[in-house]
Amino acid sequence: MMRILLVEDEVNIRDVVKLNLELEGYEVVADSNGKDALKHFREQHFDLLILDVMLPEIDGFQICEQVRLTNLDVPIIFLTAKDTSMDRIAGLKRGADDYLTKPFNLEELLLRVGNLIKRTSKAPDNTPEVYHFGNNEVNFVTFEAKGNPGTFTLTKKEAMLLKLLIDRKNEVVSRQQILQSVWGYDVYPSTRTIDNFILSFRKYFEEDPKHPKYFLSIRGVGYKFLD
Repeated sequence: MMRILLVEDEVNIRDVVKLNLELEGYEVVADSNGKDALKHFREQHFDLLILDVMLPEIDGFQICEQVRLTNLDVPIIFLTAKDTSMDRIAGLKRGADDYLTKPFNLEELLLRVGNLIKRTSKAPDNTPEVYHFGNNEVNFVTFEAKGNPGTFTLTKKEAMLLKLLIDRKNEVVSRQQILQSVWGYDVYPSTRTIDNFILSFRKYFEEDPKHPKYFLSIRGVGYKFLD
C-alpha cells in the first residue's frame, strides 16, 4: 500500500483530503504542523508528500528543503492558498514536483497524486540473472556468487541490495531508497545496517576493500555502484 504524508493545519481540508486519499487505497499519515511532519518523515517511509505552505512551527517550504537534503526522489505536492507566480516559483525551486492552489478540485488533486506515484514508483529492473563485473559473478536466481572468498552464497537481503545497486549502476541510491526497497518497513532499522552490508560487499568483491572501485559511499546521501 502506498503511503502519503499529508501536512495541513486546516482541519476540514485535512479530513476531506485524508478521507478521499484513503478511499483511493492510500495509507495516509496526517499532521497539522511542520515539526511533527518532519519527525514522521524521518522515522517512516512515504511514497508522496502533500504540504501546505503556511503551517505552525515549520512552514511547508522549510519542510521541502529539509526533505530534499536527504531524499531527492519522493514526490512533493504543495497544496496551498499562496497562489502568486512568485509563490509557485519558490515552491518549485525548493524541489517540489507540483503546486496546486486553494480552492482546488479534489478530483484533480487525486489525479496528480496518482500520476506522480505511478511515475516515480517504476524501478528499473534490467539486471540479467547472472551478472559479471570485474572478476566477480553473481547469480540472482540461486544467490551464488564468485569473488574474493571464492564461491559463496549471498543472503536474500544481500542479493536484494546488490541487485538494487546494480539496477541503478552509476547512480546515487539514497539510504531511504535502499531501506524502502530491501527492508520495506514503515519504521526502518538503523542505517548502520546498510553500512555493514556495503562493507561486506567490499570484502566479497573488491580487490582492495579499503580503496573500493565498485561500491562507493556518497557522504550524507547513500551509495553508488560503478561498473
